[in-house]
Amino acid sequence: MAIKGKIHSLESFGTVDGPGVRYVVFLQGCPMRCKYCHNPDTWTIGAGMEMTAEYIMEQYHRNESFYVGGGLTVTGGEPLLQIDFLLELFTICKKDNVHTVIDTSGITFNPDNHEYNAKLDKLLEMTDLVMLDIKHIDNEKHLELTKQPNTGILAFAHYLDEKGVPVWIRHVVVPGITDDDVYLKKLGYFIGGLSNLKALDVLPYHNMAIPKYEKLGIDYVLKDVPPMDKNVAIQKKQVILEGIKERRADDGVEE
Repeated sequence: MAIKGKIHSLESFGTVDGPGVRYVVFLQGCPMRCKYCHNPDTWTIGAGMEMTAEYIMEQYHRNESFYVGGGLTVTGGEPLLQIDFLLELFTICKKDNVHTVIDTSGITFNPDNHEYNAKLDKLLEMTDLVMLDIKHIDNEKHLELTKQPNTGILAFAHYLDEKGVPVWIRHVVVPGITDDDVYLKKLGYFIGGLSNLKALDVLPYHNMAIPKYEKLGIDYVLKDVPPMDKNVAIQKKQVILEGIKERRADDGVEE
């Protein structure tokens, strides 16, 4: 019997979810509680619409001419909560020669969970790119921001490096929370040690999710935090890049 995924929504024309134009599958459920999350309606585990991998691929193929140079991205929520479903979905993707991306926080990774990691290894063999969102490099700050530690997330970044899975790192800069140059430099130094790094996206914080929180009856704790100026975000990216260069220089890696 086919596994049914718990799906929040489907997007047929995604342009910021990996290379090219992509079909985006938003999976339901997430253990993180990021203060700036723009999809709080994906938090509840076990909710969502039930869909089979076959159904999703049927929807993909209806518009596959749009996805030349693109492919399919799974995001959420946290897609790796539903690893058995992803195994079915990506198996079909690879059979159909579809480029695959996982957009994840990495929060589900535990080096000691051998049963889960055996499944993860199979999934990563069928994964062309992982977009890994590192919220904060400092564990205590990460706990304050997301209600979860970052130790497993950073271990997951190293795991992807060991497996040779290409990774894009994402980091949201929030005024007064994730924009401290000391921590950004440390983040860059950590990222610089990853040989599988293909891109770095530094995203300016925005508060456009406030109406969604109000509709859900959830307090948006950052309502008084102004959006991050895009030009400042560009400057903050340079700080991270400086950290990357410093790490690579220390490791003797030529640019």
